[in-house]
Amino acid sequence: MEISGTVSSAIDKGICTILFFHPQSNSLPGQLLYKLADEIKIAGQNKEVRVIILKSQGEKAFCAGASFGELISIKDIETGKKFFSGFAAVINAIRLAPKFVLVRVQGKAVGGGVGIACSGDYTFATEAAAVKLSELAIGIGPFVVGPAVERKVGTSAFTQMTIDATEWHSAEWAREKGMYMQVFPDILTMDAALDKLAVQLSISNPEAMRMLKKISWHETEHWDSLLPERAEMSGKLVLSEFTVNAINKFKAKN
Repeated sequence: MEISGTVSSAIDKGICTILFFHPQSNSLPGQLLYKLADEIKIAGQNKEVRVIILKSQGEKAFCAGASFGELISIKDIETGKKFFSGFAAVINAIRLAPKFVLVRVQGKAVGGGVGIACSGDYTFATEAAAVKLSELAIGIGPFVVGPAVERKVGTSAFTQMTIDATEWHSAEWAREKGMYMQVFPDILTMDAALDKLAVQLSISNPEAMRMLKKISWHETEHWDSLLPERAEMSGKLVLSEFTVNAINKFKAKN
């Protein structure tokens, strides 16, 4: 049975740090996705919290995206939709939180991990944080994370990542496209800058930050219905013979 991983949160002086972990390169099974979304919602509603930091455990991969073990076990559309709706829940939780969410990307991000990186209000990364939207390579597409990614990098860059699904893009490329706000040579330097901004935000006007957050996500209100619709698209595709074979081949190589 696949290890489900963990999600934890801690609050210190108005800063809520949410940490997720999975032994398989911080991939995200459905159970972990929904727990992560819940923790973000709770932090957003907590009056003691002024700013949220979202990070993964370890020094290597930030997030390997979907759990392939769970993907291959999906046997019906409803189960598929529920799984991919987990990514929708995380993205919408970040979008709807009335506090800024700072995302810390210490290593490579794939698929859903790219979606989370792009959903952050301010995303920090290291030079090791290359990105890839690999969904087409396994017979599906980045339908759920697509709106979040396209919002940050634009249609052209999003299309490039979607079509060339086996190509890694460097952290500097991601910074140039607007996915990352800043890129640092190592984790220590990144964390120093992240902590500095978090402390500054923790003493800033919460109402002003709430209003700024709402403005920055203007015209995304329809995501409440759009992302679940996209999840159903992925849920159908993951049942196809093509996708099942592609996922099995990928698992065999890894």
